[in-house]
Amino acid sequence: HQQLVQRFWQSPTIAKKAGCNAVDLFDEIAKGKIKAIWVMATNPMVSLPNNAAIQNALEQCELVVVSDCIAKSDTLKFADVAFPSTGWGEKNGTVTNSERRISRQRPLVEPFSGAKNDWQIMCLVAQKMGFEGFDFTDPSGIFEEWAQLTDFENNGDRLLNLSALVGLSQQQYDNLKPVMWPVLKNEPYKNGQVFVNKQFSTADKKARFIPITPKLPVQQTSSDYPFVMNSGRIRDQWHT
Repeated sequence: HQQLVQRFWQSPTIAKKAGCNAVDLFDEIAKGKIKAIWVMATNPMVSLPNNAAIQNALEQCELVVVSDCIAKSDTLKFADVAFPSTGWGEKNGTVTNSERRISRQRPLVEPFSGAKNDWQIMCLVAQKMGFEGFDFTDPSGIFEEWAQLTDFENNGDRLLNLSALVGLSQQQYDNLKPVMWPVLKNEPYKNGQVFVNKQFSTADKKARFIPITPKLPVQQTSSDYPFVMNSGRIRDQWHT
């Protein structure tokens, strides 16, 4: 979909290949191939494996920028630039869960003095760097662009389609009730349903099944080290 996004944005350039995953990213930093990193909404010194390697990469990186909603963290210690961002109770926008349900997220409290939402920080930095297209003033504007993109040149081959949510007024956005995509303007009877035509979003419309070979974890227990510690995930606490 790279060319489609490029046409939608009317951008002269766009990335032609996928970037690194989180673990490979820090390997590339350690090799000197990546010179700058902006850490946002995570704490890799705690959430990623082998924190000694993560620390080594952050110490070598020429520019480390960290956005965080707390004043001290294991990753913030390595920041050359630190931005105060908002926490979940201060955020305003939408959240989409794993069942494709979009819900409005409304702030419980005003942002702490000086803190800004991640999108605001990104827009301000981009504007200072002279880039266009980062003139958003409200989360509703970002949602509008996303909704337009899902509908752009979408003849039904892309399941994610929010055509019925394009052009919402500010009040309609503020009052948006939880809704499951797709949300179709011309076919509302299909709202929230996928695969009703018995086809998948692939070139031949068939599902992709990948065989796997079960393997034991790389890190095995032993008589000297009988336990494995994992930071874990629960419903209300993810990573750190």
